[in-house]
Amino acid sequence: MDYRPRSLLKRPTHVPERARFPVIDAHNHLFADIPARDMLAVMDSVGVQVFLNLTGNCALPFDDKGYTLRRRDAAVYRAQWVDKAPGRFAAFTMAEFAKWDDFTVDFTGGFTEACVACLEEEVEGGALGLKVTKELGLRFHTPDGEMVAVDDRRLYPIWQRAGQLGVPVLIHTSDPVGFFLPADPANEHYPTLLTYPGWSFHGSHFSKEALLEQRTRMMADHPGTTFICPHVANMPEDLEWVSSLLERLPNVCIDFSARMDELGRQPYSARDFLIRWQDRVLFGADMPISPPMYRSYFRFLETWDEYFDYPGYAGESTSFPRWRICGIGLPDGVLEKIYRKNALRVIPGLQEVVR
Repeated sequence: MDYRPRSLLKRPTHVPERARFPVIDAHNHLFADIPARDMLAVMDSVGVQVFLNLTGNCALPFDDKGYTLRRRDAAVYRAQWVDKAPGRFAAFTMAEFAKWDDFTVDFTGGFTEACVACLEEEVEGGALGLKVTKELGLRFHTPDGEMVAVDDRRLYPIWQRAGQLGVPVLIHTSDPVGFFLPADPANEHYPTLLTYPGWSFHGSHFSKEALLEQRTRMMADHPGTTFICPHVANMPEDLEWVSSLLERLPNVCIDFSARMDELGRQPYSARDFLIRWQDRVLFGADMPISPPMYRSYFRFLETWDEYFDYPGYAGESTSFPRWRICGIGLPDGVLEKIYRKNALRVIPGLQEVVR
């Protein structure tokens, strides 16, 4: 029997119409090529000043089965979004990591050199950073089938060059812990993995723990490069572990995009964590934009509301989520840093966008 009870709890509801401070959404994607005018209508209604598209040289067709990724010229996003609304849209580039159908990385064929050249060209054209997807360590392989580790030294010139150019590297490594466990009813992500079976990495070549260790070694080896580890460093299930990462590596920041559910089920710990690391956290949504989606984030961050629903990973309204979450009522000074100030410091190119 599918048991999904409707909550009978009665508590006050406080959903902010607009964020308390102007917001820079520093982690999102242009799902389904929503026109600039439609995005601006959403952004203006909720107080989002800047939308940062991490996959600026890609298109992301999106449907009820999720999204795919397709390489395209970064000039398309600049022409149809950035140039149409100056000061409102910005982008990172995936450079040569923009792969989907073929995850072959041919180092003998000059992959690293081509990636550096593409990064240089697109930074010159306005890209504010480099985005690397979870496929590094999970799917990228050499022509002879060798899985490419996150800390493969053949990739080191890319991270070094990003630091020299003064742009951050946002690197998504691994995924929720449950995605690496058997997809059975004991897995707290079981409904998600049934809906999106391609999100399961159970039995992957590198374990989740190995992937995170690889990322830590690589970032430690490049102290002159700023790294953003999204989704609470992809370990929101263990905030003490994330704190230890931030303590060890001053060149690392995080965002909590698409992890409000993970933080909201541990509101006391999450509040303490975000206050402690208030200078190292960026706001990001990582969901198809809509007023209800953004307002859910603002409700979580700004209010003390209890036991409420949150949007699903694909941005849809989730009537029966895995659990419900509580707001954490962050102080104004912390909110302003997370909503805006930290992004302006960590991603220097944003200062030119919003001036």
